[in-house]
Amino acid sequence: MKFDYANPYPSIRIPVFARNVVSTSHPLAAQAGVRILQQGGNAVDAAIATAAVMTLVEPVSNGLGSDAFCILWDGKKLHGLNASGTAPQAWTPEYFRRKYGADAKTPPQRGIDSVSVPGAVGSWVALSERFGKRPFADLMAPAIEIAERGYLMPPVVQQKWAAATPILQSQPGFAQAFLPWGRAPEVGELFRFPAAARALKAIAATKGEAFYSGEIAEALEKFSNANGGSLKVRDLANWKPEWVEPIGQDYRGHTVHEMPPNGQGIAALIALGILQHFDMASIPVDSAASQHLQIEAMKLAFADTYRYVSDPSSMEVTPLQMLDGAYLASRAKLIDVNKAQDFKAGNPVKGGTIYLTAADESGMMVSFIQSNYMGFGSGCVEPEFGISLQNRGHGFSLDDKSPNVVAPGKRPFHTIIPAFLTKDGQPVMSFGVMGGNMQPQGHMQTLVRMLDHGQNPQAACDAPRWRFNSGLEINVEAAMNPAIARGLAELGHKVDVINDSYQDFGAGQFICRAGDPAVEGYVAASDPRRDGLAAGF
Repeated sequence: MKFDYANPYPSIRIPVFARNVVSTSHPLAAQAGVRILQQGGNAVDAAIATAAVMTLVEPVSNGLGSDAFCILWDGKKLHGLNASGTAPQAWTPEYFRRKYGADAKTPPQRGIDSVSVPGAVGSWVALSERFGKRPFADLMAPAIEIAERGYLMPPVVQQKWAAATPILQSQPGFAQAFLPWGRAPEVGELFRFPAAARALKAIAATKGEAFYSGEIAEALEKFSNANGGSLKVRDLANWKPEWVEPIGQDYRGHTVHEMPPNGQGIAALIALGILQHFDMASIPVDSAASQHLQIEAMKLAFADTYRYVSDPSSMEVTPLQMLDGAYLASRAKLIDVNKAQDFKAGNPVKGGTIYLTAADESGMMVSFIQSNYMGFGSGCVEPEFGISLQNRGHGFSLDDKSPNVVAPGKRPFHTIIPAFLTKDGQPVMSFGVMGGNMQPQGHMQTLVRMLDHGQNPQAACDAPRWRFNSGLEINVEAAMNPAIARGLAELGHKVDVINDSYQDFGAGQFICRAGDPAVEGYVAASDPRRDGLAAGF
């Protein structure tokens, strides 16, 4: 891709050019990945080391009890890895209604009964075994060092840590792990996590076996039992990550790739497939007209995604049906360029997260995401090994008619989605935008900026964003031109201007090929909404 490197937005970041590069939302994690690359590791090794460090330096978003997804280019083709966890064998709608009342709609948002099997550690092992070069234990070394020696608290993470404390401080293990002085750490204060160091050493020594069938698994079952949960060693031991084929959608001469359901990546593909029917390049990108079309396309995409996406074994329609060209054309015709609408699902049958990306000079590129879901996940932390557990179980429904109804061994609807861009079957960019349902919205908004308007990855990161919530309600960043916000309101959108960019508008990381990786290398960007860094050599 050819980019305009003039950045029209206020930013403290500039694009990074290198032949080997890592981009993520904390500098120490990016540097850990670069360290592994300098030791002869490849992009997969760097991504694993970076992910392990991220569990420590941004625990507000992820931990050793996270789930994960990955899309990677191995030099010849794309691969997808679904490392989202499954429901414990005890989980049924009756299990939750008995404990939380007949009127309960979902599993609880926090606490031990929101915890499904964590998949992140399993993803590291699977990636290392299939594509890594360095010994797995070497990849854990930077994280172990940081867990033992500690790190100084950065501003954005500290803000979210302090905000989560009143909500989660009573959850089992939370205060012991994350409130070492009876409060959240202050900016610049040293935070150590020796329990996590013990876990990382056991994970390193056993290539993850300790987590799923050994001493950590036993500790997790004991912790779950003590707090009224149902997670067992057998649930952990029976779980395996799944290699899958990414799904794709053509857009402006490129193909955008996302993970197939149970994730929401298909929402970005649907929205882009709808926007194909509009001449986006002819409309100024920073205008109400352009943003309106993108918002309406995203609404249509979410209507179908929330109606149909679940564990693939339970879906009423296939991703192929949801992405059918004729169907998307019919959905595009529903958009009124002069009015905001509240769309419902169509009928396709007729037709708290961290993201990182790494690339090396051999051409290998990794798009990786792991998450505890909401800030600090369940809030539950197993104390002996510092396993901060996700709350992905809250993503299930207790409605027996829903395709996403909870069942033993089933994966819930997932929000975390890595992405990848190709052209004529060749790699172009690994990228992602963190933040709940902001993720497909961020994918679409940044791709429109890059593919329709030639903005460089850092400019696409820096640009003000909007976020669709429900109905006619949208949030816009305070940095957005007030004239655009007024224009959207005049079209019927219910606009709420938000100052908290971290919470509402996600954060992206991008690595784009500048040519032959061994010669020209890559251009990388890291979103200024987090403490992040793109680093390379």
